[in-house]
Amino acid sequence: MATLPNPFRRSEISRQAPAPSEHTQIHAARDPYMLRPLPGEDLRLEFKPINNSRLVRDPDPRSRGACWSAIATTAIALVFLAGVLAPRVLNTLAGMKLEALRGENRRLVDESIKLDLKVAELTSPQHLEELARHQNLVVPHANQVVHLNGPSSGDGNVAMIH
Repeated sequence: MATLPNPFRRSEISRQAPAPSEHTQIHAARDPYMLRPLPGEDLRLEFKPINNSRLVRDPDPRSRGACWSAIATTAIALVFLAGVLAPRVLNTLAGMKLEALRGENRRLVDESIKLDLKVAELTSPQHLEELARHQNLVVPHANQVVHLNGPSSGDGNVAMIH
C-alpha cells in the first residue's frame, strides 16, 4: 500500500539550513553544488498481500434481468439477420443446383448423340452384311420366307406354316 506525499512537510535538506531570524543579518551562503529535493523523494512504499478469496459478492437483482434482456436482444438480432440473409443464401444454392443440372443435361445430350451414332453405325446395311459374313449366314430361299403382313385366316393365325 502506498502513502500519499505530504507537500507541507519539509525535506531533510531544507531542515539542515537554519531558520533565519529577524536579529540575524548574516545570510548563509548556499552551496552551489547542492541539488534541490526531488519530487516524491519523501514517499515510502509498503506492499501488503491482500487475500480476497473469502469474500462473496452479493448478487445484484437487476443483473439477472439485464442478462436475459441481452440474450433476448441477441436472439432477435440473429433471427432478423437470418431472415435478411436467407433469401440470398437460398438464391445462391438454387443457382448452384441449376448450373449442376445444366451440366448434367449437356452431358446427357452428348451421351445421347454418341449413342444415336452408335445405333446408326450398328444398324447400317454394310455393318449387318459384314456381321452376316462373319457368322456364315446366307440369303434365305423363297420358300423359307414367311410374310407376316399378308392376309390372315379367320382363325387368328397371322402366318401359315407350309
